[in-house]
Amino acid sequence: MSKVDDARVATSAKAASTIHADVVIVGAGPAGIFCALGLLAHEPDRHVVMVERGLPIERRSCPKATTGHCMGCDPCRITTGFSGAGAFSDGKLSLSHEVGGDLPELIGVDLAQATIDRVDRMYLDFGADSRVEGVGEKDEVADIRRRAIKAGLKLVDCPIRHLGTEKAQEIYARVERHLLDAGVEILFEHEVGDVIIEDGRCLGVHAHGRGGDVEVRADETVVATGRRGADWFDRMCDEHGIDHTAGPVDIGVRVEVRNEVMETVNNVLYESKLIGHPNPYRNKVRTFCQNPGGFVSQENYDGGLAVVNGHSFKERKSPNTNLAVLCSLNFREPFDQPIAYAQKVGELMNMLGAGHILVQRFGDVRDGKRTWPRELDRSNVVPTLPDAAAGDITAAMPYRAMTSIVNFIEAVDDVVPGFASEETLLYAPELKFYSNRVTMDEDLDTNVGHLHCLGDSSGWTRGLMMSSAMGLIMGERLAEA
Repeated sequence: MSKVDDARVATSAKAASTIHADVVIVGAGPAGIFCALGLLAHEPDRHVVMVERGLPIERRSCPKATTGHCMGCDPCRITTGFSGAGAFSDGKLSLSHEVGGDLPELIGVDLAQATIDRVDRMYLDFGADSRVEGVGEKDEVADIRRRAIKAGLKLVDCPIRHLGTEKAQEIYARVERHLLDAGVEILFEHEVGDVIIEDGRCLGVHAHGRGGDVEVRADETVVATGRRGADWFDRMCDEHGIDHTAGPVDIGVRVEVRNEVMETVNNVLYESKLIGHPNPYRNKVRTFCQNPGGFVSQENYDGGLAVVNGHSFKERKSPNTNLAVLCSLNFREPFDQPIAYAQKVGELMNMLGAGHILVQRFGDVRDGKRTWPRELDRSNVVPTLPDAAAGDITAAMPYRAMTSIVNFIEAVDDVVPGFASEETLLYAPELKFYSNRVTMDEDLDTNVGHLHCLGDSSGWTRGLMMSSAMGLIMGERLAEA
């Protein structure tokens, strides 16, 4: 977006305290973006306003690349801004309805897969790489699956289109330009504080930004705030009587090993999705967001909470592979605050690391000791997050989750020999905040009239592709209304 466009966006917010629109979309992540694309493809004259807390994509750069340490940007430039958090992590599109949450349960498997296929073609039109990873090696996949079955794990082999962290930025820059050229009004650096609900009907949102308070009145309101806004929308549900139920929260670690350990899986599948229910608790534990030749990264959430993630570039490579191992925890009455629970776990981790991400060798976890910096220095696995603090993850990780994670990693070692080696690195906290699941029908309508919720903030999706698909469906249904 040019300086002229940026000035136009800012001026529109300053010029009026009230904006009238056909549709207001809260959040400019993948779900919100594809909602706008789907709507405007059928109804180009609709006035769409997007409200985004972060920055335009061309201004989204993490200063850590220059300074060498996290600068505590508020909001974090990795997790907020046009295209949201997912596109700035590893930029992978999962091309199967079996991956990415439970949206198929809501809309049906056939529609979910058909929409994924259409969204994939749209990404290609905006410049995504035509190469698809994880296809064509049937015998090798079968061998990996046999080992997984023997270890008590399920392998989900999903075709992957890898955008790459840096290439995703180029693709979403084209999408941003397309939406602006189509007349979409984007209020960057504006945070929505409340939804306007009167007599069981949503009339828009209240926001605050550079030009002061703004009220966006709209015929339809779409909330697509992603994981970053999950906690905020949970509060909105409680305050305004929006039907929802408590959902799971994922707590885990990011594992880093040498590429040689993951070589077969990387070459055959690119991203292996393994799922298990290890003893003694039988909680679901899974691998997620695998980055061959990738880099471990830090993200900051509200309140200064530092969490770990992974990046995977198309051209810049490291000698390591990283991936998340996540334990899903479900809570029942009387407790109904899973996001707050996970935040407290993260805060304890940050406290032990003096504000840094914690890193510990897997061998030290099993031996019941902390990791010391000198032990990392002599390891074959050189951390790709250099400012991570060597320490003891087990001092803050809940026992149930830690036990499940350790047993799962040892099971994966039967599938990928060397995965559970002494020098395998575990980084924490890896937290995935999903909203309490919003109750919606197959048309994505909530119990509040003219209010819709998409993507990870709805609790129905997990990840880039499924959020994009949910957004496209919503946009096309708004066009039909």
